[in-house]
Amino acid sequence: MTRHIISILIENEAGALSRVAGLFSARGYNIETLTVAPTEDGSLSRMTIVTSGSDEIVEQITKQLNKLIDVVKLIDLSESSHIERELMMVKVRASGPMRDEVKRLCDIFRGSILDVTPTTYVIELTGEKSKLDAFLRTISEDLIIEVVRSGTTGMLRGERGLHA
Repeated sequence: MTRHIISILIENEAGALSRVAGLFSARGYNIETLTVAPTEDGSLSRMTIVTSGSDEIVEQITKQLNKLIDVVKLIDLSESSHIERELMMVKVRASGPMRDEVKRLCDIFRGSILDVTPTTYVIELTGEKSKLDAFLRTISEDLIIEVVRSGTTGMLRGERGLHA
């Protein structure tokens, strides 16, 4: 099972996301993460899907996606040199001596403290999934109040890009 990041340019219209998700569920494929947002062209959105499977399964997925009328273009970022990032916000208990320790960990992981109350911090981190997972393993579980993650997004390195 190989992890694949599929980036899709899709028409920005009602039902497009549902049709893509339906394709995955109808065939029993799992979507690990999904991010969608409009592009610089208001008629298109960029969808990034992270899934796992053999090369044959992912090839079948991409062929099926290409058949959807809403799909303009797609690329498997995993096949080329690419950059990927995820955004995470973590609300943690931070009082007494733990306050300085949590701030130190935030600095080590190059995070930003977005919100401060007398008993909590909201920390923002961006990076690869492994970095965010490492931060969560480092923070004591009993300090974590809430975790929100965006899912992976990415793009190819260099001159090549995904555009209509």
